[in-house]
Amino acid sequence: MAGGAEVAGADRRAKFVEGNLFRHVAVMSLTSSVGLMSIFAVDLINMIYISWLQDPAKTAAVGYAGAVMFFTTAFGIGLSIAVSALVAQAVGMRDPALARARATSGMVLGVLSGTVFAAVVWVFLPQIGRLLGASGETLEQTVLFLRWYTPSQPLLMIGIIGGAILRAHGDARRSMMVTVWGALVLAAMDPVLILWADLGLEGAAIAGGISRIALAAFALLPILRHHGGFDPLRWRDLWLDARPLSQIAAPAILTQLATPVGQAFVTRLVAGYGEAAIAGMAIAGRLTPVAFGVIFAMSGAIGPIIGQNLGAGRMDRVRGAFWEAVRFSGLVILVMSALLFLARGPIATLFHAEGMTRDLIYLFCGPLSLLFFFNGLIFIANAACNNLGAAFQSTLVNWGRHTIGTVPVAFWLGGIWGPQGVLIGQALGGVLFGLLAAWLAWRIIQRRSAAA
Repeated sequence: MAGGAEVAGADRRAKFVEGNLFRHVAVMSLTSSVGLMSIFAVDLINMIYISWLQDPAKTAAVGYAGAVMFFTTAFGIGLSIAVSALVAQAVGMRDPALARARATSGMVLGVLSGTVFAAVVWVFLPQIGRLLGASGETLEQTVLFLRWYTPSQPLLMIGIIGGAILRAHGDARRSMMVTVWGALVLAAMDPVLILWADLGLEGAAIAGGISRIALAAFALLPILRHHGGFDPLRWRDLWLDARPLSQIAAPAILTQLATPVGQAFVTRLVAGYGEAAIAGMAIAGRLTPVAFGVIFAMSGAIGPIIGQNLGAGRMDRVRGAFWEAVRFSGLVILVMSALLFLARGPIATLFHAEGMTRDLIYLFCGPLSLLFFFNGLIFIANAACNNLGAAFQSTLVNWGRHTIGTVPVAFWLGGIWGPQGVLIGQALGGVLFGLLAAWLAWRIIQRRSAAA
């Protein structure tokens, strides 16, 4: 009887194998993005607080620090993609014991590897800052901020991987609340520590660490209460699970790391035009995930939809989920680009932006935001490939987009139009590779459908 109840519970949780696919894509993306955007929105507010200090070195330091933090976050996202894919497939196969075992191994391996990665970054922070183009007081402020912030990386790994496990079970609401609570804590602590306690960048870093404690707690609690928790840690099982996890995680991490590598190159190019240009790029970088958080969230959100249907043998729904995600992405980009264009003046004023900084904000809140649709295609294609056993293809596409699709064009246009040309070149690189990624992913889907 107990076994029957467990199977029935698993069948109930495999919610993506039936129902309207566009609705599943929209609900998972929107709920995932609420949490994601809440973090980035508070990060944006954090930037506003720092800009109010009227210290160009501190504002630029946040820009450089953002490029470094992009690496550590991308590492966690890559691991979470692997955990989500394997847990979702187990849920689709109606095997809650396998889902729980994979969640346990994924969490432990993720925290261990994330801790090592963060430690390496912490040790080489001065060298990394100089490599990005920071110098003098700006370099000192960048290293100071990251010395305080980087040690909380293991807590972020717990939050990211825990949220992915919840999404794999189709628990969109609780997954959303993980980052919502983290953002609320950060929103409460930021003004207190940055402005009231007058701790500046150190206060921002301490507030971030406290918010990550909340992030980890609210990721673990619903898994323990509603989704079977975790198995006792057995090193033999961990070793056996490491291989299937690494087969997805290794290329997924490499895929995710391509973006901060490309961003680091762009940061280095823009650094040559002074702190005002770095500040403008940093503000645009904070605006992007807030405006397009739904698109950023889509890669992790549609993965469980594809994974559950793959586990259930429903390739027709895998194909449908892919195209519904493309349609949903286009609608989001059109709406958000229009809002950014209308609000470009107030946004620039909010940050006290003048000169070059204001010009770059205006550039982003115009034609460049529309081109983000092609980045959306890459996110969707990556989700499909990661769940269909072609994760290395995502790696090749992402690295191609952020190297040959970014470096030569950004360098060339930067020589013609300055920092504006650098950002235009970065955006144009997504067009060709977005179309290529979608085409390659569709070929993989068709092949799996034919073999089913």
